[in-house]
Amino acid sequence: MADNPLPISEIRSAMKKLWPVAKGSLSLVRKPCIHRSCKLCASGEKHPVWLFSFRQAGRRRCMYVTEKMVPVLRQAIENGRRLEALMADAGEALLTEAKKKA
Repeated sequence: MADNPLPISEIRSAMKKLWPVAKGSLSLVRKPCIHRSCKLCASGEKHPVWLFSFRQAGRRRCMYVTEKMVPVLRQAIENGRRLEALMADAGEALLTEAKKKA
C-alpha cells in the first residue's frame, strides 16, 4: 500500500494515455527456412525471427512479428506493464476515496 495513493482522476487520466497495450514478451529467435539449399541454414546460423509470446485461455501462444511492428509491440508491452501497476493502485485509491465520502 502506498502512503498517498493517487486520486482516481489521475489514475483514469494515466490509463487513457496508455495505448497501445499488450501483455506478453517479445523475443528474437533463429529459425530454419524451408529451402534445402539455403546457405544461412546450412551454416547453422538460421534466420532471425521475432516472436510475441502470450497467454490465451490459459495456454501459451506465439505469433510471428514483422520487423516493422517490433517497436510498436515493445511500447505496447511496456504500456501493459504500466497499466497493470495503475490497476493495482486503482483498487487502493477507490477504497480510500470511498472511505472519505462515507
